[in-house]
Amino acid sequence: MLVTSGLAMVLFVVHQVWWTNVQARAEADEALSKLERTWSDEAPDSQTEDGAGEFAPGEGFAIIRIPKLDLAFPIAEGVGLEQVLDKGLVGHYPGTGMPADSVGNFVLAAHRNTHGEPFREIGRLAPGDRIVVETATVSYGYEVAGRIPETPPTDVSVLRPIPGGSPFSESGRYITLTTCTPEFSTRGRLIVFGKLVEERPRARM
Repeated sequence: MLVTSGLAMVLFVVHQVWWTNVQARAEADEALSKLERTWSDEAPDSQTEDGAGEFAPGEGFAIIRIPKLDLAFPIAEGVGLEQVLDKGLVGHYPGTGMPADSVGNFVLAAHRNTHGEPFREIGRLAPGDRIVVETATVSYGYEVAGRIPETPPTDVSVLRPIPGGSPFSESGRYITLTTCTPEFSTRGRLIVFGKLVEERPRARM
């Protein structure tokens, strides 16, 4: 019985740590490719203004790229586990800003471990590093400005238009990345803050 229990535990760990990553990364890659295909196939004049309207929960609408981490993942609306995060997607907190807003805080969440772990390495980001968010028509470039190494999951101040704990003191166009910390724990949240520094038309593929 001890051997059987031990084997079951090993299989569970393998499933959580390895297999969920395989599945989620495959789903995320497909979602990213689908977004890029859709944007390439649509005529420019048929694409709505970025940020206009509302997206359905689980609907992909943008791509986040972080050059320093060689990271590229699709962004979907919502932060639900089944619809978004467990599929290896980066989720947008409903009610927070969008990149096209004249002011606001575009707040994102993703797993740090398991299920594709999109934000596994965001703790390596330092002031000056770049975060790029691409929508159908525009590429938004943000510059990392600070972070909170750990804050309680109940700290919703980071969702505010001027995020709590950030280096910002006035309204602007911000991005906030959130993930669990420490690794393999949900004890706290690691937060990374960025500020918009560039906005240009997205290059069509």
